[in-house]
Amino acid sequence: MRVVVDHSLCEGNGRCVEAAPGIFELRDDDQSYVVEEQPPQSLRAKVDLAVSLCPRQAIRIIED
Repeated sequence: MRVVVDHSLCEGNGRCVEAAPGIFELRDDDQSYVVEEQPPQSLRAKVDLAVSLCPRQAIRIIED
């Protein structure tokens, strides 16, 4: 899987960082960024939670 944040939608709410702190980070421009673009499958539940918690639906999972 590959994780992508659409910065045209992201408002920097940081919900993804709370759900999956090793995968996302909130930067000074108040945008969330993917730190680990291809996280291991063992973190899938955290990534799925981050996707579901995003109020702007700015996070996508692309299956490889």
